[in-house]
Amino acid sequence: MAKQTGLGDYLAVDDSGGTPRDLSNDIGDYGINIAQELVETTGLDKSARERITGMSDGDVSLNGTFNAASNKSHDVFKTRTGTRTFDLRVGGNTSSNPKLAMEMQVASYAVTRGSDGALTWSVTLNLSDGTVPTWSTVA
Repeated sequence: MAKQTGLGDYLAVDDSGGTPRDLSNDIGDYGINIAQELVETTGLDKSARERITGMSDGDVSLNGTFNAASNKSHDVFKTRTGTRTFDLRVGGNTSSNPKLAMEMQVASYAVTRGSDGALTWSVTLNLSDGTVPTWSTVA
């Protein structure tokens, strides 16, 4: 696959009942961090750090425009409990596009009213099920 933009992305998150909700229209930007811990194993015989891979982690930040309609962003995030499936399809829900799905917990949901009157929100999701986050492609 060639270089591409993030235009037309599909992004869904489960509501508290476990039903995936397409929030693509509510989200203005997102950030994904898939981290890999590095365990230091430097022996006395080394002059530089020595490391092996440890546990993986993942977190997601979402930012968007407040939408109180049924099954939209506020409805999905107002209840923070329960495991949620995060499903991103870069470039849209088209076969062979990059896809990332992870089981997450809602760590925070913040709503902000700007001085210009804009009502926005931000959400932080953290990996919850111990499964290493892995990119795949849309089938």
